[in-house]
Amino acid sequence: MATLSLKAVTKAFGPTKVIHGIDLDIAHGEFIVFVGPSGCGKSTLLRMIAGLEDVSTGDVEIDGAVVNAIPAAERGLAMVFQSYALYPHMSVKQNLSFGLENLGTPKAEIARRVDEAARMLRIEPLLARKPGQLSGGQRQRVAIGRAVVREPKIFLFDEPLSNLDAELRVQMRIEIGNLHQRLGNTMIYVTHDQVEAMTMADRIAVLRDGRLEQFGKPLDLYNRPANLFVAGFIGSPRMNFLSGKIAGVGANSVDVALDGGGTVSIPCAPEGAQPGEAVKFGIRPEHIGLTVNGAGDAALAVTLTEQLGGESYLHGALPSGETLSMRLAGQTRVARGDSIGLTLGEPGFRHLFHTDSGLAFAPLA
Repeated sequence: MATLSLKAVTKAFGPTKVIHGIDLDIAHGEFIVFVGPSGCGKSTLLRMIAGLEDVSTGDVEIDGAVVNAIPAAERGLAMVFQSYALYPHMSVKQNLSFGLENLGTPKAEIARRVDEAARMLRIEPLLARKPGQLSGGQRQRVAIGRAVVREPKIFLFDEPLSNLDAELRVQMRIEIGNLHQRLGNTMIYVTHDQVEAMTMADRIAVLRDGRLEQFGKPLDLYNRPANLFVAGFIGSPRMNFLSGKIAGVGANSVDVALDGGGTVSIPCAPEGAQPGEAVKFGIRPEHIGLTVNGAGDAALAVTLTEQLGGESYLHGALPSGETLSMRLAGQTRVARGDSIGLTLGEPGFRHLFHTDSGLAFAPLA
């Protein structure tokens, strides 16, 4: 078993507090992703788990035991960094075995672990090479292999794919996912890329300014974001937000008069809804449709069309001046300068947020 719990964890550098009371419980074998914009505290939180940063207050628990005072080398964790941090004068095989040699691991055991990691990561032909003779993807495999040979309780990844090109990132994403399936270890992965988070995680922790905004399964965050920040951060292109005022409150819905014209009904728990309250209506680009006759929930003046072959993106402005993006399957004849009518999604795809707090109205159960 390798469980991890954070109990009201904080971190301050002098008077500046950068982590604000994080509580998380991570089960054995989970793949957890910390995601958020630069400076949100995700790497600092990972380093606190690793023991590379002290905890100001609160507790880090591994398998139920508080490890705040235990040095990093004794926590049974292995970390893969954004920079590969390989020894340039050593061969791949020496890089893989060096840490185990320092721990006094028997030579036969070192050979077994190195051979097994090399097979798993498909770097057997590279064992005699030095890091300078490897591609970026190969060096990242070696860095991961160095963590694998330690047979840790928990793997920690700090933006390991940031230095790779787009194609290699996709390939390594798949390989890390496959590695998790084979090993079954608990893994915690830090990234600013929400696509990586959505495709790799069992659960995602969304961080902003050192605070946990939401923690849950990828599609739960996508379909039921807790607030405006999560709704805008998870999803590419981001969710559209349109300003409006509450026009009516029903038993299981709220009607919103949009500033750009038209009224939409959002199925949600109406508790706290006040007629006249300023709110934000949210709709994802893929849930917006074109109308046949040009009428609909809204009119869009198209300012940019992006044709990707299998799908198309339209960007434009509403009469209110607010911008909006939509995604269409396949190809489109709509061009820049056209005016089109839109349907703002089926009711089940609509979201509603309080403008002041940013919190979402609770969806219907």
